[in-house]
Amino acid sequence: MGSFEAKTVSRYFDQIAKNRILAIIPARGGSKGVHRKNIRKLLGKPLINYTIEAAAQCPLIDRCIVSTEDQEIKQFSLEAGAEVIDRPIELATDTASSEDVVRHVLEDCLKKGELPEFFVLLQPTSPLRDEKVLTDCIESSLKAKSRCTISVTEVEHHPYKAFYAENGMLTPLKDRQSLSKPRQQLPHVVRQNGAIYFLESASFLEQNSFYIEPALPFYMDADASIDIDHERDFLLCEALLLNKATKGI
Repeated sequence: MGSFEAKTVSRYFDQIAKNRILAIIPARGGSKGVHRKNIRKLLGKPLINYTIEAAAQCPLIDRCIVSTEDQEIKQFSLEAGAEVIDRPIELATDTASSEDVVRHVLEDCLKKGELPEFFVLLQPTSPLRDEKVLTDCIESSLKAKSRCTISVTEVEHHPYKAFYAENGMLTPLKDRQSLSKPRQQLPHVVRQNGAIYFLESASFLEQNSFYIEPALPFYMDADASIDIDHERDFLLCEALLLNKATKGI
């Protein structure tokens, strides 16, 4: 749970800034798929700037905080107009969880009596999630009075058609019948795309999870859902951004 137990959090509910929304952007220096990807240039602009600008241009977001342990990322973020919180080194390893990173930011706000009613987690690796998409997601969540909204997209391949490999052999993930069923007869399945998580701050501090029931889906198309993890993702994003610029979108 972190340093604040649920009963302790409840004592600070009177310090919650009602109707305030904080954007949290986690951006550590290390990355495996693409070296220094959070500040890698995408069409001449650091990758993280796309997310900072989307948050800054969203009329519903009041503050934007980047969490990083990296001094270069910190400088880029400050120059782009974001606030920065210094992340402890132990929260910047490959095994550190996003939940712990967000909790660190929210607990800092809580100590200062600045806990926002809501926060939106924005990964910097989703550059095609622009301010319009972000605004639509938050508006949908507020209208539905949702405690949790997660951005999703259609799965490319239905998981019931998948196998798991064990001892050199294939076994259906679901069952044999599902392998040959038409897709239309299978349950409608979507996947989280990592672009947007919108939650009540207090609920997150109590449950330490980005999935809080009942969770509202926010649907995004495949292009906007691209998450940069490999070099080919950079190339695809560049092509899509150039296409949008050519069409004046």
